[in-house]
Amino acid sequence: MVRIRCWLAAALLAVGCCQAAPAQPAKSVFVEELTWTELRDAISAGKTTVIVPVGGTEQSGPHIVLGKHNVRVRTLAGRIAAGLGNALVAPVVAYVPEGSIDPPAGHMRFAGTISIAEPAFEATLEGAARSFRRHGFRDIVLIGDHGGTQKSLARVAARLDREWAGSPVRVHAVEEYYRSGERAVADALRREGVSDAQIGVHAGAADTSLALAVDEQLVRSARLHDGSPLGPAEGVQGDPRRASAAAGRAALDAIVARTRDAIQREVARH
Repeated sequence: MVRIRCWLAAALLAVGCCQAAPAQPAKSVFVEELTWTELRDAISAGKTTVIVPVGGTEQSGPHIVLGKHNVRVRTLAGRIAAGLGNALVAPVVAYVPEGSIDPPAGHMRFAGTISIAEPAFEATLEGAARSFRRHGFRDIVLIGDHGGTQKSLARVAARLDREWAGSPVRVHAVEEYYRSGERAVADALRREGVSDAQIGVHAGAADTSLALAVDEQLVRSARLHDGSPLGPAEGVQGDPRRASAAAGRAALDAIVARTRDAIQREVARH
């Protein structure tokens, strides 16, 4: 009887341990969160598209963190990849051309902005694309959250496509990501009665709305309403006080849908 009780207790303990064991997490769409064997197997299973998200580290007024572009493009690239079903997301390229360092020009006049030379930036993208081609990706998609990088993305894609014309690998610079973002957030804010001057072109209502929608921690909301100046001298062009998280969320959904569709068209065209 004692032996039976001991056996039963051990069996129940084993069952309890099995039930308490955590479930195996789903595989991530982010390359940097996979092991090399998981990535190899994912490519073999058909995930042959890789999205290279390009951000940038720059000032966005005293109310938005310096890494706004990087957080935003990573989040949206993940949603786009999930929508495509056959795509993964490369690590964010966080250093981009921002203009002259010495003497400082543009955003470089504000602490925290990082600028690299255009040839270095384009060489980085080319190196990443060559690496992904080597590992078996067939479609390499470049998307940029920063307006100043769009021409570089197009140049890199064109150069590599010419070089790889005899292979099945293609590089796609999908500008729709950036264009749709500008349009979608502006349209959503206009529907709420926000003027174009308030929407702005940098760190205004549009930028701030998108940041709030991605992660409210990106925005120092108290800074928007403490009476401090928020103008060109502070790195702001627009009125961030008219930002709307709801407008930002609507815009994010549009960016994801339109970029996914644009990528599918590009891949089908080739």
